[in-house]
Amino acid sequence: MNNGTSKRLPVLITGGAGFIGSNLANSLLESGERVMILDNLSRSGVERNWKWLKAQHGSAVELVEADVRKPKEVTAIVREAGAIYHFAAQVAVTTSLEDPEFDFSVNVLGTLNVLHAWRNLASPPPLVFTSTNKVYGSLPDVDLREHEGRYEPVNDRIRVCGISEAQPLEFYSPYGCSKGAADQYVLDHARTFGLPALVFRMSCIYGPRQFGTEDQGWVAHFLIRAQERGRLTVYGDGMQVRDVLFVEDLVRALRLARENLPRLAGQAFNIGGGPGNTLSLLELLNQIEALDRRPEVEFADWRPGDQRYYVSDVTRFTRATGWRPSVGVGEGIRRLHEWLKQSDKGAAVACART
Repeated sequence: MNNGTSKRLPVLITGGAGFIGSNLANSLLESGERVMILDNLSRSGVERNWKWLKAQHGSAVELVEADVRKPKEVTAIVREAGAIYHFAAQVAVTTSLEDPEFDFSVNVLGTLNVLHAWRNLASPPPLVFTSTNKVYGSLPDVDLREHEGRYEPVNDRIRVCGISEAQPLEFYSPYGCSKGAADQYVLDHARTFGLPALVFRMSCIYGPRQFGTEDQGWVAHFLIRAQERGRLTVYGDGMQVRDVLFVEDLVRALRLARENLPRLAGQAFNIGGGPGNTLSLLELLNQIEALDRRPEVEFADWRPGDQRYYVSDVTRFTRATGWRPSVGVGEGIRRLHEWLKQSDKGAAVACART
């Protein structure tokens, strides 16, 4: 099988004009690799990411404006790839509740189109798929308590280490179901057909080139609302806790995942900032107040499947590759805040409004 180390074929990133895709593409391009992006440019802000990549890297990066729901288009693109990162997805729980059929068509059928085209190659290259912590549902079996204005697990091991891959899957919401189904299809292709693929079940990723909205990218969304002196809605009581991971650290993990395939094939890894990089919504508001201005907040009911606590146990991937997060919460938020203040701040804010 192709180990993906050859630079003769480009790296394919589906959804590559998005927040994570554009950061990964930039890193690969800076290393001298060629990158091919499959993206339909439907999400607000991604066209600006594409223009930025093109301005930075010229002919080394190519955009194929296509849709993963169209198998013929996907097949034609996948056959040109020396490695595949499959990021293209419908990413919002709220959208999945409003239109489950659309959510299914993008996240499940789109992923199956990529997998079918990949499996039929003479020498399938490494494939990395980004899943979500939502595959674990609302974590009803994790008992919580309130402590210093945030939720924490009663169980000592979970409190110290986070949620491991041993946590039972429990799909909740159409989004959880569709990403969970795609997650399992990728793992099954690795196991059943002996193909070099793995899955990242990701927690909250944040950083430059993120045009956060209420539905996705909450760290950037909170910062943008503060900059535009707007009001934001907190669903629940604000004491819910997440581990947050700066995008540069995720890019390192994604590159290590590819480098370590097929050794790690058929495995799913929880990827996030881990117990050392946790943040409640109320704590983020306090940090924003120290940097800028605290946005006006209104509270609303919990949304379906909301997790009051989710922190990734990243031990398995750390042991497998040596990776660990390096950018702390305070530094990461400051860096995102500064990026939003730069010349493209106005466009970022405008994208967040659409």
